[in-house]
Amino acid sequence: MNRVNRAVPLSRRSALVLGVASVAGLMMLLWPLLVRQSSGGQVGPPFVFLALLPVVIVVVLAEVTEGGLDPRVLAVLGVLSAVNAVLRGVSPGTAGVELVFFLLILAGRVFGPGFGFVLGCTSLFASALLTGGVGPWLPYQMLVSAWVGMGAGLLPRRVGGRTEIAMLAAYGVVAAYVYGLLLNLSSWPFVLGIAVPGHTGLAFVPGDPMTANLHRFLAYTLISSTGSFDTGRAVTNAVAIVVLGPAVLTTLRRAARRVVVVGTVEKALPPSSGSPSVVSPDEHRKEATMSTPSPGLRSEAGSQI
Repeated sequence: MNRVNRAVPLSRRSALVLGVASVAGLMMLLWPLLVRQSSGGQVGPPFVFLALLPVVIVVVLAEVTEGGLDPRVLAVLGVLSAVNAVLRGVSPGTAGVELVFFLLILAGRVFGPGFGFVLGCTSLFASALLTGGVGPWLPYQMLVSAWVGMGAGLLPRRVGGRTEIAMLAAYGVVAAYVYGLLLNLSSWPFVLGIAVPGHTGLAFVPGDPMTANLHRFLAYTLISSTGSFDTGRAVTNAVAIVVLGPAVLTTLRRAARRVVVVGTVEKALPPSSGSPSVVSPDEHRKEATMSTPSPGLRSEAGSQI
């Protein structure tokens, strides 16, 4: 069993805020399947979500790091964010090859769900600045990537060795498909005029039942990304974790032992009048010296100098 200390500990309130924000973010992604509109009507895109989502992410990051980040933890976070940004720059998703997620999964595994959530946000934000990928899709990418890192930190701890690598590789495959699915859901309502021979249409239709729109969306994501980009991302995650995972986990755990301080500091209380006082060894020696009569002194019975 690998005992892992969490670099960004989550209090109950922080966990509650994180859960509520995750539900809110999921609702922002699922709105096309939840909206109700009369058939033939028009539904305006909820652009307010694009303004609220960054606010939600900022609030969650502020809450998760409420107690402040240790400078050593902050340094590790900065280094991993920079490495992920560079990895995304050299593997920009061509054919689904993206190296940013395997390191995110391993770091979330070692440092815990809070650190994984923060690293997911900072990695995608830094990589977007580096590659010029800033746009309305960025908040969704940051949020879903944060979920990937947080989920890695929530995996069972009592697993080690090859079983742990197999578990992380399987999680990397699942996370790759879920990431692609959720990001497709964020853009699918705005894609119009999609038609495939043999299908009535794959675009979002306001007013149609949820099952009909869900069927169109699943067909859309299967054709557009599941069989190509998402599969390439899943294979990349699995291969990178199997090949590089043991060495990277060892390095990260060594760093975690250096940067994560575990323990509590208790304030020393002054001794009460009814309780025995605690005397240091130096004070014991001092009292013993003072109570020992000098050679020139005798007892009070016939003491003369």
